[in-house]
Amino acid sequence: MPNRLAQETSLYLQQHADNPVDWRAWGPEALALAQSTGKPILLSIGYSACHWCHVMAHESFEDPVVAAIMNTLFVNIKVDREERPDIDQIYQSAHALLTQRSGGWPLTMFLTPGQAPFFGGTYFPKEARYGLPGFAQLLGKVREYYDANPDEISRQNEALIAALNRRSAGPAPAVPHAEFSSRPIDDAVAHLAGTFDRKHGGFGAAPKFPHPDSLELCLRQYARAGDENARFMATFTLEKMSLGGIYDQLGGGFARYSVDAYWSIPHFEKMLYDNGPLLRLCADAWVNTANPRFEQVVEET
Repeated sequence: MPNRLAQETSLYLQQHADNPVDWRAWGPEALALAQSTGKPILLSIGYSACHWCHVMAHESFEDPVVAAIMNTLFVNIKVDREERPDIDQIYQSAHALLTQRSGGWPLTMFLTPGQAPFFGGTYFPKEARYGLPGFAQLLGKVREYYDANPDEISRQNEALIAALNRRSAGPAPAVPHAEFSSRPIDDAVAHLAGTFDRKHGGFGAAPKFPHPDSLELCLRQYARAGDENARFMATFTLEKMSLGGIYDQLGGGFARYSVDAYWSIPHFEKMLYDNGPLLRLCADAWVNTANPRFEQVVEET
């Protein structure tokens, strides 16, 4: 029997309508239920094109045993990040503060009935692997911790809310200067050069992300200051990416990132927010270098 998500307009939420999980969409009804029952909230945020969202759904949310644990211990709320980016932004920031790690999707957060997060992660496998706990076992431990440590959770929430408020307050007003300087740009390019992979292109080690904003900075640095090394970092990286598996050699367009340092194994989705900047960047590189490979990438993308 379909759950409440069958009535939602989001196609992503509708994909979970046949889960045995008693899912609810984010809204007054679900939040009021948490308040009235005193149950913590299990918040799961994802989107339709997210590979690991579908993996976790298949492993755990479609499993009647796991679903029964979720339904007993938590008020379960599903959010489409493309429908509610405001909620996603809040809890991605909370995840980063709680875990000191970057977030992603699926985002799995455990909240008090007042919506304050006290524990979280991203993908959890059904059985323990990849150095991650099994989801079914994790559910019980999180609920035990929630029931046994209300004071500790309250203190953590106060510190977390204060940190989130400091973030949302924005930077302090800049001190005015009489002159502009290119030094911050030069320093940024020097920092990129320090992490540049001169063998495979890109910055840092696996997993490798395209970072089009950094590559664009390098191209602009060449145009502004004639910095040949900055030009090389940008064009070499784009060429290596375009020849690797992160680039769809049949259909055009770039995947979100490469699992390895060689741009060989793509991580699935091709997202507009990546390909828009990369399309513009490859067009600039084509104008800058006359490399026919960049022309081909632009046309195919």
